Amino acid sequence: MCRVVDLQQAVLAKNDTTAQHLRTELARRGTAVVNLLSSPGSGKTALLERELVLARETGVPVAALTADLATENDATRLARSGAPVKQVLTDGLCHLEAHMLSGHLDGWLPEDTRLLFVENVGNLVCPASYDLGETLRVVLASVTEGEDKPLKYPTAFGLAHLVLVTKSDIAEAVGFDEDAFRAHVEQVNPGVQVLLTSARSGDGVGALLDGALGAANGAPVHRPVMARQHPAPHTHTHTHTHAHTHTHTHAHTEHDADGRDRPRTHAGRGEQAAVPGASGAAAQTRA
Repeated sequence: MCRVVDLQQAVLAKNDTTAQHLRTELARRGTAVVNLLSSPGSGKTALLERELVLARETGVPVAALTADLATENDATRLARSGAPVKQVLTDGLCHLEAHMLSGHLDGWLPEDTRLLFVENVGNLVCPASYDLGETLRVVLASVTEGEDKPLKYPTAFGLAHLVLVTKSDIAEAVGFDEDAFRAHVEQVNPGVQVLLTSARSGDGVGALLDGALGAANGAPVHRPVMARQHPAPHTHTHTHTHAHTHTHTHAHTEHDADGRDRPRTHAGRGEQAAVPGASGAAAQTRA
């Protein structure tokens, strides 16, 4: 007898269960998670620093957890805001998973935190498939990345509750076609809001904080309506010594914690190991 086990499905199902538990637990204590996804170099850290400063100036209790494969550079930058910041080093893993986030919050996240911003590892592929128990998922893209990014990364943009365009102050200089970008976002995620921001000029700063507070306070959040994408069937052929061949074909579509259909594009698991000490205001740990 042959048994086909889809490891990708199993890993993601386990992650979704953990994410839902984390979402429920944080909601009980009044904390909303904002999951930030983008390519490397999008300006995500610069914008987040401005948003953290604004939150503290307006009395909103915030914290930030930032993930990278190596260095604590982003945590050092974000800590300048005065908000509690923690660095997670993934040791090569290209995304955060719900159990990793949950493990790093115990004993660190202040009880009165209203918003926890999670700066995911910089790429638009792996992180897109993993629910972190977020209340709001935000995808950022800079004007230098090209207008076709939503079409190239439909899962990331297609599951976003909000899309932010960064570095808008240089849009004209790099020939950014805003209309084309908006049209491509609309194609993969109809109705999602697209806002222009610039950490350098200050244009649009506060939009992320406003959106996060709205979601935390129960305001309606955009629900992505992705076209159902069925991955190509996986065919497994098992040949036994008595020349008997079994072929199993199966395809599946996962559902996330909000009941949305979403394709599964990546699976993985990170190791967790303690790292001694912290540098400056940023605590450093390994995923």
